Amino acid sequence: MKPNQSTPAWMTDPLVRDIPEKKLLFLGQMFSEGQGKNQKEMMSFLMPMLKKAKQENLTFTPQEMSAAIAAIKKHSTEEELKQIDKILEKSKKGGH
Repeated sequence: MKPNQSTPAWMTDPLVRDIPEKKLLFLGQMFSEGQGKNQKEMMSFLMPMLKKAKQENLTFTPQEMSAAIAAIKKHSTEEELKQIDKILEKSKKGGH
């Protein structure tokens, strides 16, 4: 993926070069739309997103998720990092 104005820097990071663009775009949307939500809002937001991923046959290997999260964190501000940690924490708790 070539960097341009609308492509976040993390999507062009070497860490995620092996992840299909469709998956990166999905993760990017999930993280950007998830920012600033409280736990209840986050759960009602994540469930449809995960359902949509399933419908589109978007499955992420643990390696892909780790690489994407590492790339996102690498290119985030301190404030964004706190938000990302919150999102990840909530998604673990709300898991299966």
